[in-house]
Parts: sequence; structure tokens; C-alpha cells
Amino acid sequence: MLIRRIGSIAIPLSLLCTTVTAASAQTTSTTTTVETRRDPITPQQRTIIYRTVRRGPAATLPPDVIVRRGTVIPPTVVLTPLPQAIYADVPQLPAYKYFYVNNQLVLVDPVTSQVVDVIDQ
Repeated sequence: MLIRRIGSIAIPLSLLCTTVTAASAQTTSTTTTVETRRDPITPQQRTIIYRTVRRGPAATLPPDVIVRRGTVIPPTVVLTPLPQAIYADVPQLPAYKYFYVNNQLVLVDPVTSQVVDVIDQ
């Protein structure tokens, strides 16, 4: 067995090589994920929102717009801010806006104009 002397310590060469090999074989990997979707609204939160928002006049949508999550709503649709009373019960809810169509309450992200949720209770 080969022994290498480092200072006043004698280390077997095979152990030294193994340690160096193991240390050099380790790699570090970092993955960054950017989440653009917000947390889904729970059924309880949907009920609170639906009961708190007062039904307004139905919105008029162009015939080619299908209302579902992710749909971009045209700027011609009038969006109303959610009432402040909702934030007492659902404080983590973002500042969405809404409109009614076909007896459905449609929540919209005002920054992206995308439908976040459709509530039809």
C-alpha cells in the first residue's frame, strides 16, 4: 500500500484518491421554476365570492369568445372590481375583476385579461 505524508499525517494514497475522486464527482444543479398560475380558488372560496358579489347586468361578449379558464377577455367587456367585503373572508385572493354572462360569475385577472375562474352556482 502506498502512503503519502502530508505534513505530520500519513494518509494511504488509495484513501486520498478516493476522497478526491468522490469530491470531484459531486455536482451542483439548480433549477428555477417560475410559476405563472395562481393557486386555484377552493370550493369554499368560490361560494363566498358568489354569495358576496351582487349580480350585475350581463356582459355582452363577441360571439367568438368562449368563456373558460385561460381565455383572454376583449377590452370591450366591462370588468368590475370585487367588493372589499370578500377580502375579509378570503384575504389571499388577488385583486380580480369580474363580469356576469349566462348566469355565470367570471373572474378575470385585470393585468392579463385572462379568465381565472368561472363560478356557476
